[in-house]
Amino acid sequence: MNTKKAGLKMSLLMGGAMSAALSLIGMVSSGHFTVPGFISSFLISFAISLLLGAVIPIRRISDSLTGKLALPRGCLKARLLDAMVSDLAYTPLMTLIMVYIAWRQAVSHGAAIPFLPMFLKSLIISLLAAFMLIFLLTPAFMKIAFGNKAPH
Repeated sequence: MNTKKAGLKMSLLMGGAMSAALSLIGMVSSGHFTVPGFISSFLISFAISLLLGAVIPIRRISDSLTGKLALPRGCLKARLLDAMVSDLAYTPLMTLIMVYIAWRQAVSHGAAIPFLPMFLKSLIISLLAAFMLIFLLTPAFMKIAFGNKAPH
């Protein structure tokens, strides 16, 4: 499998898993879980993650940083750095968009919710959850996407 195809597969796997998990976490933490809300949140989040994945060269950025820090690819410190880079590249923008959509919907139904506290709470939860998920899921998804030729 060529690296472009494997990269797309990786983006689909990670985008799907992260969108599902963060949509669920967001809905549950808001206290207003609905199946239609979850589905729409997932679909919007998944579309955003695919768009960001097409634009942001995460692997190149991570490789550059680990190279500058002389970290061997696949070691614990490199994996932690990779997870942090991905988390900081995707999560703040995705959280901002998703919270804005939820906030606009709540305000349109008469809720008087201040945006900034809602966003900051969601951002902190999302950054922590996403970091853990990225760190834990990346090795398995790399094997699925790249097979035995997975970059370590």
